[in-house]
Amino acid sequence: MKWDTPFGVPPFDKIKSEDYLPAIRQGIREHDAEIEAIINNADTPTFKNTIEALELSGAVLNKVSRPFFAVKAANTNDILNEAGKVLAPELSKHWDNINLNSGLFNRVNAVYQQKEKLNISAEELKLLEETYKGFVRAGVNLSEEKQTRLRELNSRLAVLSQKFGDNLLNETNDFELYVSDSKDLGNASKGLLAVAANESKKRGHENGWSFTLHRPSINPFLQASANREMRNKIYDGYAMRGNNNNKNDNKAILEEMASIRVEKAQLKGYKTHASFVLSDNMAETPEAVYAFMNKLWTPALNRAKRERDDLKKMMKKEGVKGTFDGSDWRYYVEKVRKDKYSFDEEETRPYFEFTSVREGVFMLANKLFGLTFKELNDVPKWHKDQQVFEVLEADGSHLGIIYMDFFARESKRGGAWMNALRSQSNVNGMITPIVTNNFNFPPVTKDTPSLLSFTEAQTFFHEFGHGLHGLLSNVKYESLSGTNVPRDFVEFPSQVMENWMSEPEVLKLYAKHYKTGEVIPESLIKKMNEANDFNEGFRTVEYMAAAYLDLAWHTLQDTKQQKANEFEKKEMDRLGLIEEIIPRYRSTYFSHIFAGGYSSGYYSYLWSEVLDADAFEAFKETGNIFDPELAKKYRKMLSQGGTKKGMELYKEFRGKEPNIDALIKKRGLN
Repeated sequence: MKWDTPFGVPPFDKIKSEDYLPAIRQGIREHDAEIEAIINNADTPTFKNTIEALELSGAVLNKVSRPFFAVKAANTNDILNEAGKVLAPELSKHWDNINLNSGLFNRVNAVYQQKEKLNISAEELKLLEETYKGFVRAGVNLSEEKQTRLRELNSRLAVLSQKFGDNLLNETNDFELYVSDSKDLGNASKGLLAVAANESKKRGHENGWSFTLHRPSINPFLQASANREMRNKIYDGYAMRGNNNNKNDNKAILEEMASIRVEKAQLKGYKTHASFVLSDNMAETPEAVYAFMNKLWTPALNRAKRERDDLKKMMKKEGVKGTFDGSDWRYYVEKVRKDKYSFDEEETRPYFEFTSVREGVFMLANKLFGLTFKELNDVPKWHKDQQVFEVLEADGSHLGIIYMDFFARESKRGGAWMNALRSQSNVNGMITPIVTNNFNFPPVTKDTPSLLSFTEAQTFFHEFGHGLHGLLSNVKYESLSGTNVPRDFVEFPSQVMENWMSEPEVLKLYAKHYKTGEVIPESLIKKMNEANDFNEGFRTVEYMAAAYLDLAWHTLQDTKQQKANEFEKKEMDRLGLIEEIIPRYRSTYFSHIFAGGYSSGYYSYLWSEVLDADAFEAFKETGNIFDPELAKKYRKMLSQGGTKKGMELYKEFRGKEPNIDALIKKRGLN
């Protein structure tokens, strides 16, 4: 199947929502036939006719399902949601039919048993080992009775996960905080108010402002509004998503999912779901993750308590009576920043207009790797707001394509992420990558551009790091390319980009006032970095509380279903989490672990930060944060995808294992 489009991108302009379901089913049928051909091959199993043939199978299914899942996440509708519900159990069954197929595994095993004698390359050996391991981890060696149960559990999990995500999107979109009196807006920016006024009209009001639970709406409102009652309403709206005992409630769903994961892990011979997942990660065991996080938790919590005390003082100073609540935190952080550091985040937004930040990430990629970016206006997109770029090497040759989808909307799930619409490979000639970056930035209005907060600009650099990981891949096999690495290594190439973005040398390249073109002043950079440092305890604790919550759900050893709210409270009490902070993701809206691929892996952002802090330290040690020789070594590490273990790749780059001290220093926890 060939697409007659520039660079072979998906023909989004011709694909109708109704087309995906039959196309994916056709892809499944073709994949089934390819698998049967491998099994029924009368020739002795070899690397080429079994391992490589298996790797190359399913190309059509891959080609049509990747755009489906990308569009469903970023621009969904009722037809796509329904297709997702139908496909969840069908795809689960399809992959079980492959992964639990004893005839297919017998051929794979026959090749694997000869691995010492085979004359194959290091990457081919890695593919052989990963293929064999994939079958074993999927449960191919289990008894027929256990496999039957495993299939039931996999199918049920697929359905529940789909439902969890759909409920969360509905719950997020259903909420509205309507403000009719301008005095309740506080010092909200013109940009925020323009977006809120648009939202108000969309929701049927003649005037006023409507605020939603999308981060570009809720966070600035919490920072700006002096109305405690309204702050509390929107804060609770966010904190109670999926937890309102209505049709979108996620408690029963996640309780069942956690229980199923215990049963699945124990069917496969593991004590817990986390033990199973982590056995294939850099961390290897839940105990290693706990030991790592426990080193940071107490200093982070102590710092958050000091921050809270400063915020309480500020509230008291204003003469506000009552207890200091979580819904007050962001409002008083802004007050302390102004009082202590003479810093106002609204001062910085004009320097982070989204196209300027985009140029910033492009300039950084150019300085490090010589890449350039050429906008393509003639390629199909899934939404009119998307921008598409051809990525070119320093010599002008084609490297890949990146789609960028910037703005929050009701059809898009929350957060930010990267997809690969096509992964790089080079079996029968080079297949170049097509990747996407997806954000939830404040939309442009007729009167205001999209001006980003520092954190949103940071997110841009982060996701672009994932994009580069996919774009710079240079391996033979697709399943080992780009971001196909252990979960606790995958966040490293994205997080390291955040280190560059706030360096004065880099800020001067792109942080320019959208009206005047003035470069962000040194004095403002200094104030911004000092003020951002103030709330580091909160950010670390909020994140780590969610990482601990993920591990708590997935180190359960009993299939008895837990009560979500009670279970979560017990874990937060165990940690000593202060009541003014809730986990960044509470259980009922923790889509990373219940509707995504991060179960037992949310810790990986912090784990990867050890690598990224240490890696950036290497650049600083050279005296040149764009050092060409080090950048070349860094690119080589990224280009190898999952062809080697993460720590092996890191040591090749750095010459040694990373040191946690760089992270402690970076987070100000020393």
